Amino acid sequence: MSTQSSHPLNLPPQKPAGRQNIWITVGVILTVVMCICGIAILVLGGRISDTLFQPDEDGQQTVTTQPGSASLVIAVSPSMAPTLESLAQQFNSENRQTPDGQTMVVHTEAVDPLKMVEESLAAPEFQAISPDSSLWLNQLERAWTTRLTTGEEAGAMIPIANRRTGVPVRYAVSPVVIAAWESVALELSWPQEPVGWQQIQQKATRDPDFKWNHPSTNNASGLLATLAEFYAGAGLTRALTEEAATDQVTIDYVRAVEATIRFYGEGEDVIVERLAVEGRAFLDAFVAQEQTVIAWNQGNHAENLVAIYPAEGTLWADHPLALLELGGPGETPVTDNQRRTYQAFVEFITSSEAQRQLLRAGFRPADLSIDLVEESGSPFAHTTAIDWRQPQTTLQMPSAHVIEVVQNVWWYTKRPTNVYLVVDTSGSMEGEKLARTQEALLAFVAQIQGDRDRVGLIEFGSGVKSTLALQGLDTAGRDTLNQTIAGLQARGNTALLDAVWEAYLRLTAANDPEAINAIVVMTDGRENASDHTLEDLRQRFANSNGTPVVVFTIGFGSEGDLDDEMLETIARIGGGQYRRADETSIEELYKVISTYF
Repeated sequence: MSTQSSHPLNLPPQKPAGRQNIWITVGVILTVVMCICGIAILVLGGRISDTLFQPDEDGQQTVTTQPGSASLVIAVSPSMAPTLESLAQQFNSENRQTPDGQTMVVHTEAVDPLKMVEESLAAPEFQAISPDSSLWLNQLERAWTTRLTTGEEAGAMIPIANRRTGVPVRYAVSPVVIAAWESVALELSWPQEPVGWQQIQQKATRDPDFKWNHPSTNNASGLLATLAEFYAGAGLTRALTEEAATDQVTIDYVRAVEATIRFYGEGEDVIVERLAVEGRAFLDAFVAQEQTVIAWNQGNHAENLVAIYPAEGTLWADHPLALLELGGPGETPVTDNQRRTYQAFVEFITSSEAQRQLLRAGFRPADLSIDLVEESGSPFAHTTAIDWRQPQTTLQMPSAHVIEVVQNVWWYTKRPTNVYLVVDTSGSMEGEKLARTQEALLAFVAQIQGDRDRVGLIEFGSGVKSTLALQGLDTAGRDTLNQTIAGLQARGNTALLDAVWEAYLRLTAANDPEAINAIVVMTDGRENASDHTLEDLRQRFANSNGTPVVVFTIGFGSEGDLDDEMLETIARIGGGQYRRADETSIEELYKVISTYF
């Protein structure tokens, strides 16, 4: 690959000896991009406040008179959660005090960034947020502005006192890469030849056993990868426009790449958990932050992962930290002492020692004076699995409007889905359980938005009670699904295996290999009424030469009432996952599973 940089600023190539200079160049570019994003956030109504003071009517800085609690809760993305928790513990051990004698304490809570945004619009139990990308801050401010303005005022700049977040502090970055087993990377001609989306698409097309994924666009890595695909399709590295993103040539390119995805899903943390159990049998390659590759290789696994930096260019997860401010209905205001704690923690995580710890954890530090190769304990030294000189091409972050367009257009370019919802309506589901399940099913259907996606439903009790064929998700199809869900009634025993068998037969009969074909099974009890056995199901899946079908199982209820081993086995037979839910989490779980489609 040429060393000529294709960064938005068109800087000249760096000399091989200047390793730190190249990283500084990347950092400067990122800093400029972040500044641009910061301005955009402010224009959209974004707010950052890392000061302890508020201006009075005369414009003078005065301290408010109610210091309050100094305990600060930070919602942090799962990919950063373990590292930030470790830093928070170190911060807390220093026993810092506010002027009025309160102890500064930082707590972290791992929260999916999309949920982080949703909760930040209401009355969250946290006072600061650290998503994996400023994309989510941008979405939060847009949603907040829309909430506070109506009609002609919508989208206009709102008064600073009504903005939702303060100016974000970027404390670490990580480029989005294609993570692949080293043996797979070699098959793709890495590192001799540049590898990008086109090579992945060609490999998956030639080899039906090749499995790769990127998360849904509800996840930063998934959205950033999707933006990179649209850039590649448009033949651009900067200034992606709505016109370029919606051009038929671009759409056809993205659709060809997306057609080879095995499934979508959650972020890197979930993928890594399954890799640790299933290894190469699970996935050959997946989209993730570079830090995920580093963390995996630090775990002394049987085979290393390799970070492939897409030849067409990539974007960066920039890990901002921002303080939430006033405005949420029913929300307890952030106290002055919490602002003090926030500011002290910002100073702590941007300190030289904390930045070096972030580097050792696999993130690229925001402190540009830290050498990525020469620093003691740096994971970038003495390895070919990652390359501190990459990415050669950093794509320009599009405008917030274009990002929204790409998110909407993605539903028309992604791989379509055929999914059967297999629902236990045995007698034990009567009452609140069935009501919660119906709400969860409705939420699942609402999350699936693709114009080529289809959803069907199989209801079971003592046997298969009713079936609804796959429905397109136009208005009529959604109405039919919603009416069927509303009409579910609890009675009978639990013919779980017969219901899964019926769903499998219907999907294979549809014979749609272009789609992701899936079964989502929910039960609150133990199998006790099927004609088919678990071994029958195993043989059926093993001997099928037709359409691959993935199975997700949900155990809804208390541990003693469920056959966890059987549910796990069914999911394993179908190459999916088993999850447990209760009354408070089943709707959220169905929403999570919908991200796989």
